[in-house]
Amino acid sequence: MLRQNGAVNTTPKAPRLPPFGIRRNLLRPDGGERSVRVTHIELLFDLIFVFALTQLSRYLYENQSPTGALQSAVLVLALWWVWVYTTWVTNWLDPARLPVRAAVIGLALVGLIMSVSIFESFGDRGLTFAIAYVVLQIGRTVFMIAAVARHDRDLSRDFVGVLLWLAASGVFWILGGLVSIEFRIWFWLIALGIEYLSGAVGFRLPGRGSARVEDWNISGPHIAQRSALFVIIALGESFLVTGFAFVAQESSVVGVASVLLAFVNAVTLWWLYFDHAERAGAKAIARADKPGRIGSRAYTYTHAIIIAGIVLGSVADKEVLGHPDDAMKISTAIVIAGGPLLCLVGLTVFRWIVVREMLLSHIVGAALMVVTFAASAGMTPFVLFAVMTAILVATAAWETITRVRAGGDDEQAG
Repeated sequence: MLRQNGAVNTTPKAPRLPPFGIRRNLLRPDGGERSVRVTHIELLFDLIFVFALTQLSRYLYENQSPTGALQSAVLVLALWWVWVYTTWVTNWLDPARLPVRAAVIGLALVGLIMSVSIFESFGDRGLTFAIAYVVLQIGRTVFMIAAVARHDRDLSRDFVGVLLWLAASGVFWILGGLVSIEFRIWFWLIALGIEYLSGAVGFRLPGRGSARVEDWNISGPHIAQRSALFVIIALGESFLVTGFAFVAQESSVVGVASVLLAFVNAVTLWWLYFDHAERAGAKAIARADKPGRIGSRAYTYTHAIIIAGIVLGSVADKEVLGHPDDAMKISTAIVIAGGPLLCLVGLTVFRWIVVREMLLSHIVGAALMVVTFAASAGMTPFVLFAVMTAILVATAAWETITRVRAGGDDEQAG
């Protein structure tokens, strides 16, 4: 309290704002459509990843070896991590605000540089890929800290922790781009391990504690919708890969049949995700007391498995179109069986997290896929692809019939 002319001034002091940070409040409003809406600028950012995924599929197709598989796994997990971290940031910040919109456009440009470097990331463009990746991760995080420093001190403090973890991983990304190609994978595995571990431990740092990610106040419907849109992007990429592979060869009965199977495969994956699982997840995160928990476990981590399965499936489409009648190789069998199996495993984990439900259809379907893979040595790629597609369709049909018989209709699903 202050005394002025003998009187006591009881007017409270205005809280001191930190010297760092953007004065304009860029956070999304708490209620209304703008708090959950997916904006057009976010969709523009997503378009960069359509190209990125096609380059990733191309790399995996041309490097079907244990080393190539490991390198491709690093790349798909890195791409997913860039995308999902950006989604979390635009979950808090309002893309309708011009500074946020400008930041997303800048991130899209860096993402394009990263995407064009993917195919040669374990070659001559490794340093370009690493620099673009680190600039995107750190630049976005610094902008987030500046945007919320004056308006949400706790969130700003949490993202300082995120920045420190990303800086540590960034050292290994850059070093990996500098060292010789045969050692690059090990540096990038360490970098990726740091990033995935950081989220799992809540970005904990000595003397600072954790960021309590599960307590973050996020917009659940926005996270759910953004993740669903990325699944659509991945499925769209598989259509692109299949279409380009088909038009590049002479038409044949087996080629036409392979395209039809690829289409059925993609539609069935769409059905398995969107007929029930997507709505169940969206409803669960919307009504959750701690949406950060579901956002972190079900969408940030588990969706990486689903996306990896879809990408692997697009490689299988191209492999079957190119070599339908060849003798089976172990790498070909892994590609063809691995895609749908990863998707089913990811969907099973996802449903368990959001609704504590484990479907018998998914478990049996995954088991049949494993058995089919074990017996694939005597099959051609086309036959294995046809059998895996049949198992996938049967799994989706079983799930849908079970739901309908239980009294669920199209509006009540989920």
